[in-house]
Amino acid sequence: MPRVLLIEDDPSVREGVELGLRRRGHEVRAAATGEAGLAALAEFRPDLLLLDLMLPGMNGVQVCRRVRERSQLPIIMLTARGDDFDVVIGLEAGADDYIVKPARTEVIEARIRAVLRRLDDAAPGRQAIEVHGELAIDRVGLHVTKAGLPLALAPSELRLLLHLSAAPEQVFSRQQLLEHVWEHSYHADARLVDACVARLRGKIEDEAGSPRYVQTLRGFGYRFGPL
Repeated sequence: MPRVLLIEDDPSVREGVELGLRRRGHEVRAAATGEAGLAALAEFRPDLLLLDLMLPGMNGVQVCRRVRERSQLPIIMLTARGDDFDVVIGLEAGADDYIVKPARTEVIEARIRAVLRRLDDAAPGRQAIEVHGELAIDRVGLHVTKAGLPLALAPSELRLLLHLSAAPEQVFSRQQLLEHVWEHSYHADARLVDACVARLRGKIEDEAGSPRYVQTLRGFGYRFGPL
């Protein structure tokens, strides 16, 4: 089972989430502050980070940015209801998904599995490595390079790119992308899509404001190409 690092300052939430995940077979390390959580990263080497947004001292957004400076570790934010503005900031900082507290253990477990699930978009007859302009997408090894240089993509960014590039020129609505990439169905989570598109463009496009690969069709959604 995946190893989970939980950074949460509320003792009751921290203990409840930790106990629930342990009962489902996860190895869990818990920290009450962002500083303590960052210190535990190298030693514990988790498969996923559950990160509270509102932390004392170094907040969750700052922790997320620090992690993203050196790692593409999957990150799911924990947030209270009404923190919509902070959710957007957290997603822009590099989080892959978020969960509104309080949440049942089965909901948290489902989100963990969705973020960690390995995508295999290589259909029969498709090349394992596809070249689109300067981008080379390895669908088996799950690696992406641009002009021969490897790109560090967070899990949600990679899943989004794999999905869009599997059907060049096909337009996907935000709702379709939510269901296929994040496995969500709640329409209000469309901000997950927009934030991830913005981060992905910042890594694969020459100019994020004039995208060549991930294009917007206003009123409809997003598509990959044409180049």
